[in-house]
Amino acid sequence: MARVGIREVATLAEVSLGTVSHYINHPDRVSAEKRERIQKAIDQLGFVRNNAAWQLRLGRSGTIAYIAPDVSNPFFATIAEGVEQRAATHDLSVFISNSNRSRAREDAYLDLFESQRVQGMLVASHEGIEDRLTQIRGRGIPSVLVGQRAVSELQPSVSVDDTAGGYLAASHLLGLGRRRIAFVGGPLGIRQVGDRLDGAVTAVAEVTDARLEVLNVSNRTIADGREVARALLNRPPETRPDAIFAVNDLTALGLLQVLVLGGVRVPHDIALIGYDDIEFGESSIIPLSSIRSPHEGFGFAAVDLLVAEMSDEPHDFERQVVFQPELVARASTTG
Repeated sequence: MARVGIREVATLAEVSLGTVSHYINHPDRVSAEKRERIQKAIDQLGFVRNNAAWQLRLGRSGTIAYIAPDVSNPFFATIAEGVEQRAATHDLSVFISNSNRSRAREDAYLDLFESQRVQGMLVASHEGIEDRLTQIRGRGIPSVLVGQRAVSELQPSVSVDDTAGGYLAASHLLGLGRRRIAFVGGPLGIRQVGDRLDGAVTAVAEVTDARLEVLNVSNRTIADGREVARALLNRPPETRPDAIFAVNDLTALGLLQVLVLGGVRVPHDIALIGYDDIEFGESSIIPLSSIRSPHEGFGFAAVDLLVAEMSDEPHDFERQVVFQPELVARASTTG
């Protein structure tokens, strides 16, 4: 069936095309009598406005995009929820996509959203992507980098001080008297991972008899945590760490599951702390200590920053929003 357009509406309502256009976009400019006739014609014909064409004429879409690296991770899912909630207060719709930690998929989504002429983009990437965002900004679409601080002061970003977070986690373990600390995370080339490790290295260096072992993983998932835990169980108990700082809560939960099933007493034998403070960590059989980041706050701040960038009005604001992490101590370290 052919799509009904405003021409058919105008013919049935016995008005001009311009009058129908005014009714759709500026109803206050149309008399009450004509508004009634046009609405009856719309109802009778089943007319639906072609938003794509309408937005193209306006030069804006009323839509923003959020590219998340892994929506299966509750941390990023919570950010997405915050983005949606905050966008709604600005009368914006949100396209949410999952790059699955693939730079090729990130690039594909950037191409797609630029072709759709979204008003702006929120991009959470584990790789260097600022050059690409600069190119897109030059073509009229602003963006906010989510989860890592931008290198360029011209690129807005919302991040957490991961170096401080790593220091908090390791200092907590050291304060409990643990001296054989293992850092489980990777790839180490990812900025957030490297920053958390740097913070832990600094804390361990402050304690004379403490040492830090780095156990690299590829994807920071529950499966990675399980694999590392199985390797630790194959080592003699005296050669195992007495505390573990996992790069995120998913990895920590994988570690916790296998260690406990393998007879390791957590935290008596090995204290364990994660990062992100997801809900699953708090509700695990041994509640997980973690470093908390502002889940919903990330989404709110990112949208507000993007809306400011999209504004045509002159503005003077801080383009780099950096949240401070906090320690949440639970039974996996404190017993």
